[in-house]
Amino acid sequence: MARRLMKTLWVAILLFSLIIAALLSFNWQPDRSVDELTQWQLPDSEFIDIGGTQTHVVQSSLCRYRMGKTATKDLTRSDKPLPKVVVLLHGTSSSLQTWDGWSEQLADQYCVIRLDLPGFGLTGPFYDASILYSSDRYTDFVKQVLDKLYVDKATLVGNSLGGKIAWSMAVKYPDSVDKLILIDAVGYPATPKHIPIGFRLAKYPLLDSITTHVLPRSIIKKSLESVYADDSKVTQALVNRYFDLTLRAGNRQALTRRMREFDSDNDAGRIQTISAPTLILWGKQDELIPLDNAYRFKQDIKGSQLVVFNHLGHVPQEEDPLATVKVVKAFLR
Repeated sequence: MARRLMKTLWVAILLFSLIIAALLSFNWQPDRSVDELTQWQLPDSEFIDIGGTQTHVVQSSLCRYRMGKTATKDLTRSDKPLPKVVVLLHGTSSSLQTWDGWSEQLADQYCVIRLDLPGFGLTGPFYDASILYSSDRYTDFVKQVLDKLYVDKATLVGNSLGGKIAWSMAVKYPDSVDKLILIDAVGYPATPKHIPIGFRLAKYPLLDSITTHVLPRSIIKKSLESVYADDSKVTQALVNRYFDLTLRAGNRQALTRRMREFDSDNDAGRIQTISAPTLILWGKQDELIPLDNAYRFKQDIKGSQLVVFNHLGHVPQEEDPLATVKVVKAFLR
């Protein structure tokens, strides 16, 4: 009896192992080079060298006029004023495409600059592997990008991780920030109601051999549904974009480092030193960074404005670009 029970147990273990192996094999996804992901480049895409990191940047048409004038210092002969600059910074595991809707609406009046932050999109990881994925390092990186593009002052817009980089710029380089727009931004300690499964898995070193090689599309879909309020907006095209760009060589390894190396919330006290005019946008249905944090930003940044979108989640600029950018246009005017 005992021998039969043991045999049954071993058969069950073997079958379970085979099922796991089959699932891993089916969802095994190799890294993809930038050349294999050209479908995610835009007509105005360019790659600029920032300390060895080939950074994917997109500038709107007015930026070319502005850059031509500033690069040659030919400002006195201009027949029209230089357009103001708006810089758009995405969040963790996102890309500059999250701003497609906003860029379309703002490009006729502003020089709109958006980039894939290191570790994400087509930019990929930092060229120097010793660099930490801290907010301070990201802040310096964005400043280097702006210097490279001859931008002395800009309105900085950031969602989630990008929000922390934006307000960190306003603290560290206040003369470079004209206005500040924070969208469901990182800043204060928070207790999420729901964390995307990809973020959870990336925190555990024991899973590195799996998380950096295996990527089921279902994980991408579930992660997007957790940051959107309306699951019906998580289309197959959206899933495909996030899926493909996650596979960019080095991005999965960078995410594991980002989740472990990104600094704590102990520097939140610096937010009170921000003097730039600030607009705070928040999705009430955000289950990653709760609405309470929006009110803390408003309290700590003197004179700031807060607009809450009752029907949106953690990425309101992507979930409903028209409703959110309408508020932004009024603020910029």
